[in-house]
Amino acid sequence: MRHLQVLALALAAAAIPAAAQAAQPSLATVLAASDWLNGKPDAASLRGKVVLVDVFTFGCYNCKNVTPNLKKLHADNADTLVVIGIHSPETPYEHARANVVEALKAQGIVWPVALDPDMKLWNAYGIEYWPTQLIFDKHGRLRKTVVGDSQDELVDDTVRALAAEN
Repeated sequence: MRHLQVLALALAAAAIPAAAQAAQPSLATVLAASDWLNGKPDAASLRGKVVLVDVFTFGCYNCKNVTPNLKKLHADNADTLVVIGIHSPETPYEHARANVVEALKAQGIVWPVALDPDMKLWNAYGIEYWPTQLIFDKHGRLRKTVVGDSQDELVDDTVRALAAEN
């Protein structure tokens, strides 16, 4: 009987990687968003490019700290990188679409931003903190998650390394 329990545990453990792999975050999740500012990307525009998905809210101090680096990456790597934002609001003020539009203009955010007022994207990606950057390789696989600010070098190095891959 003990052998059957050990065998059952081993089989269950072997199934975990396949289940975890099936639950891998996908770019299709953000592309399915219905409300966008600054245009809506499509799968064809992402093909063969590194994609950085920035999950933020416009009033977050730490989110504002990563914006200058994202603007630089966006401008300097247009051939190899697509930046996409997900605005997942924290406060009632940040839920108002007009306030988001105004904040994006004020902060100079020109890349596509999916509005996530009901936190569906936040939950689908398992986000816990603002800001979080999800960095996908040229094949659409999530390769790095960066949480918090003051990590520009890590983000830059990851984007550069993924862009250099075949």
